[in-house]
Amino acid sequence: MKDILTILKETTDCEYRVNTTKTESYELFFVHKKAETVRSSDSTTRSVTLYADHDGYKGDYSFRVSASDSEARIADKIRAAEKQAKLICNQAYSLPAKETLDCDIPSNFSSLPMSELAARIAEACFAADTLENGSINALEVFVYRETVTVENSNGLVKRERKYSAMVEAIPTWNENGDSVELYEAHRFTQFDAKSITEEIAEKLREVRDRYHAKKPASSLDVPVVFRAAELANLCNELASDLQYSAVYGKTNLFSKGDVLQKRTDGDPLTLEAKAEVPGSRYSAAFDADGSSLKDTTLVEGGVVQNYFGGTRFAQYLNEPCTGALPCVRLHAGTLTEEELRRTPHLVCASMSGLQLDLYNDYIGGEIRLAYLVEGDKATPITGISVSGKLSDALASLRLSSDETTKGNYYGPDKGLCRGLKIF
Repeated sequence: MKDILTILKETTDCEYRVNTTKTESYELFFVHKKAETVRSSDSTTRSVTLYADHDGYKGDYSFRVSASDSEARIADKIRAAEKQAKLICNQAYSLPAKETLDCDIPSNFSSLPMSELAARIAEACFAADTLENGSINALEVFVYRETVTVENSNGLVKRERKYSAMVEAIPTWNENGDSVELYEAHRFTQFDAKSITEEIAEKLREVRDRYHAKKPASSLDVPVVFRAAELANLCNELASDLQYSAVYGKTNLFSKGDVLQKRTDGDPLTLEAKAEVPGSRYSAAFDADGSSLKDTTLVEGGVVQNYFGGTRFAQYLNEPCTGALPCVRLHAGTLTEEELRRTPHLVCASMSGLQLDLYNDYIGGEIRLAYLVEGDKATPITGISVSGKLSDALASLRLSSDETTKGNYYGPDKGLCRGLKIF
């Protein structure tokens, strides 16, 4: 790193930013319950971004630095990047000023050796393998420790350490000579054996129900319940529309003060862009530019309050720099499990992907597995799709009081919408 900074100063007068990620991993690979492979790795990726001020503009160009690059090769890359940057004509802006930080993103992983943690995660996964015709056909456990660093020519130096794990499982159901498999990727930053077991057990039940699921004989006209994965997609789509870059490029649909949710009987939407949410591997203290992240309320009570984004577009719009906030937080609602049980509804357990189009006011998608819930009875069904107006879905959206983390999302684990067509 010192060599790169020295070569930069000797080769160019341009401003620069250097991003480094050092990743240490410990990995276990199982076929059924037999450990086939144990692997550990230690890798570093580093990129340099050069900023060239010219003719009242600021251009930038990035390149990767490999461990095999000689000093002469790095200098050649710098000179080539400077030429490329001078072809870019962005409105001028300033890089983040001198600031230092050295921190850890909260996780309980640091209390255990990576090998022991991986073994405990595998044990928690296999504890879910209790169904007679079900099994975990394959299991892969990855434990990561990342050190992320940003340095720039203004003297900014920031470093954070992050821990995370990923479980890739193939739950399988065998019955009458037929077999059904599903793929599950579960990511987390806090070790809780019980929650890991519950997650894998749920997927084993789902693969069983995929085997038995049938297409409904008649059309359904009931409220649709989306789970956290779909709510995460919705929140990220709304947040994306409220980024500074979208506002600057005039591609945003919603503006400050707009009523995003014209409520009928739904819970009021309050959505935040966050630096950290519990259990998410996306949590961070700063963004790729090195800007400190500042939580921002985007929507409150269904009304757009703020935009958010990194330093460049914040300067263009004369807005406060929040940083490129990586997480979203949707506030909980009033929907309880007891209330749900009183109304027949369709729970989407597995979708091919929630399709959202803000401009055409559309929400929908193909459902691979759903449950028609009528009181205490849950019938697995498949081969259906849902579609409708996004504005109607938001107006009637009831959010659960129970919360969970899914990817970069933290919020209600269920959301009930009325008026969607099931076909």
